[in-house]
Amino acid sequence: MKKILSKNWGFKINFLKLFICVFMFSLFGINQTFSQEVFTSEEYVAKSWEQLGMRKWDKVAEYTNACIDKFKKEADQQQASLSALPNENKIKLYQSLNDVATCYFIQAEAEQRQGKVDETIKLCDFIIENYSFAQAWDPRGWYWSVKEKAESMRSKIIPSDDKKSADKPQDTKKIVTRLVLHYSGLNGPIDYEKYGTFENVGTKDYKYKPRNQKGLVEDAGEGVYPNTSAVLKDPAYRQAKKQGRLEGNPWDFIYKNDLEANFYKWATASEPWGVKLFYTALALERAELITQAIKAYYAIVVHYPGATGWTYWQTPWYPGQAAIAKVRFLTRKYPELEFKFEGARIKIINGFDNDITNDIIIANPGILKKMSFIDRLIARFLKKKNQLIDDEPKKIIGTGKVKLVQYKNNHWQLFVNDKPFVIKAVTYAPTLVGQSPDEGTLEDWMMEDTNRNGKLDGPYEAWVDKNRNNKQDEDEPVVGDFQLMKDMGVNAIRIYKQPFVPVKEVLRKMHREYGIYVLLGDFLGKYALGSGASWKEGTDYENPEHKKNMMESVREMVMEFKDEPYILMWLLGNENNYGLACNADKKPAAYFEFVNEVAKMIKSIDKNHPVAVVNGDTLFLDVFAKHCPAVDVFGANAYRGNYGFGSFWEQVNDAVGIPAFISEYGCPAHTDGKTTEEGEQAQADYHKGCWDDIEYNMFLNEGEGNALGGIVFEWLDEWWKAYEPALHDTAGLFTGPFPDGFMHEEWLGICGQGNGVRSPFLRELRKSYFLYKELWN
Repeated sequence: MKKILSKNWGFKINFLKLFICVFMFSLFGINQTFSQEVFTSEEYVAKSWEQLGMRKWDKVAEYTNACIDKFKKEADQQQASLSALPNENKIKLYQSLNDVATCYFIQAEAEQRQGKVDETIKLCDFIIENYSFAQAWDPRGWYWSVKEKAESMRSKIIPSDDKKSADKPQDTKKIVTRLVLHYSGLNGPIDYEKYGTFENVGTKDYKYKPRNQKGLVEDAGEGVYPNTSAVLKDPAYRQAKKQGRLEGNPWDFIYKNDLEANFYKWATASEPWGVKLFYTALALERAELITQAIKAYYAIVVHYPGATGWTYWQTPWYPGQAAIAKVRFLTRKYPELEFKFEGARIKIINGFDNDITNDIIIANPGILKKMSFIDRLIARFLKKKNQLIDDEPKKIIGTGKVKLVQYKNNHWQLFVNDKPFVIKAVTYAPTLVGQSPDEGTLEDWMMEDTNRNGKLDGPYEAWVDKNRNNKQDEDEPVVGDFQLMKDMGVNAIRIYKQPFVPVKEVLRKMHREYGIYVLLGDFLGKYALGSGASWKEGTDYENPEHKKNMMESVREMVMEFKDEPYILMWLLGNENNYGLACNADKKPAAYFEFVNEVAKMIKSIDKNHPVAVVNGDTLFLDVFAKHCPAVDVFGANAYRGNYGFGSFWEQVNDAVGIPAFISEYGCPAHTDGKTTEEGEQAQADYHKGCWDDIEYNMFLNEGEGNALGGIVFEWLDEWWKAYEPALHDTAGLFTGPFPDGFMHEEWLGICGQGNGVRSPFLRELRKSYFLYKELWN
């Protein structure tokens, strides 16, 4: 989905709750006695989380019990008044319910962390029975069901012989059906010009005007607009409806293994046409009816290019742009179909904000057809011609060993030591199981030596558990992450100067012995880091004092590291445009104006390394384009799906014409209802689609030619992200375009840590690792 608000799972959350705790502690005062304090339910919750992180069990009990005593009666009344979870617009109307249930959950967390199993289960059962409609706020930006979290906690601490096998599908009641269409129409792309005319192509007044509706319907086939009513005549549809398999909300069907029900439910859904058609096409794609899926996706481009949907985060999503990306993805993935797809483009003027009322849709559906013999000859000729491009640069940015080069065809390349360099990077933040920034226990991997033998744990002492028996066998020698990354083809890692100051000698040795570079960043006021602002106040990009502090923070970084041999690029910010203890989301112009000032300052003291911004997808890309001429590279954290990044590359080209890279992308290795092997395969498939899209848009390839590479998120699973740092949680924290529709935050690594007992040394190399080892070498 477009504009899923991606999270920098390895860096930004590392300080989040810690800063909240510090802020709350200072907000409510440290000189008052508890007996004098009177708080709201939200304040009690904040102080309870704070005390939990500090492991002050008596204080946890004190604050949670005070909240429960004061607000339980109202919470119980609110629970009794509900019959379902309140939607996002009404959640705050049930604050007492949410906070009382959260306090019970915090008590369960405290008991669990003290090893009190019976007490933990008792509290979990109480929550499950009494507070099924409570939702807790996570400061990372979403609500989670307290009941579901209690169920998850309980399932992980009950006796092991009652647990489900990790290698058995969790959905034991799933119905697996293979979709067979009753009528699939023309076996190939629809010749739209045969049945109508394209009017005002490439303008805001574009439309397709049919003149032979009957012929168009017949060629479209079942489920493809305008032949959506054919589903109602399908005997299998009537059978599924009779069996009750089509009852429920269509959004609950997207990732069902009942492929028939998935297709029929969406083909007959009452959602807006563009959204309905996209998920109908997705159902056909999942059923491996690829030709029909391509026809369905392309029907959106032809008939509904300006369609709008909404993400989980209530940001606009444009099915027409996503459909173009899907058709490109599928025609590349299945070359044997010999489909030719070119010229399609949907540009949405004013589409980089969250207001759809000012959108202007400029549409060109391009062409989709079966390639002829002549088409294939022309394609081969053009490819060879493109490879013979005049290599005289049009523009060169940089005077040192790292340069950006633009050619006469407007394609871009990154050069290091006068050799082309594609960014093949990972986010590296190896975390010992049991550590958590939420509790202030996270250690710096550049200093961590848990066995005190003088060697860093992850970089030099990691070993691969090949047979996954959670012990180091004789044929499983110590190899170290740096060597594993080198073998995989990694040539860079991404780190920030906060919260731990990078250790130069560690990075020098990594670069010297393994050839790995560093993309080094400053958060530029995100999470109030570097600005001098408090968490409550947040960084204000119009505040002179805040700007002065941030400028000095960046200056110190550049002066300290500019001559280090491993520096590849400077990174500014990390999704600051999404807000969170800064006001870049409310004042984007002020933020990007400041980014430009910082970029100019960097260039005044270092002309040897490019400067990049790290944005949250393309939100406010138009504002960036207006205010940031000094920034060399546009980086974005983006999670759009297994087909890549959609219109991202052309949007950047249209808006600013500078090179781009994906500064963060990834997928969980856990998929609900799938085995471990199936989940890892789904993760690998997702990564392959993303990298293929990046590569498609690189220099001399068929796409936009502005892609410099990407940063995989992430190297190793981090177990703390779903709150119990000693347990590997499979909870889906929010919905998104992932294999089962949920982000399982603790499973994003392309390496796992087994059962956690051998952390921080054990590595399980997942299928994604071997995929990249092939792609990047």
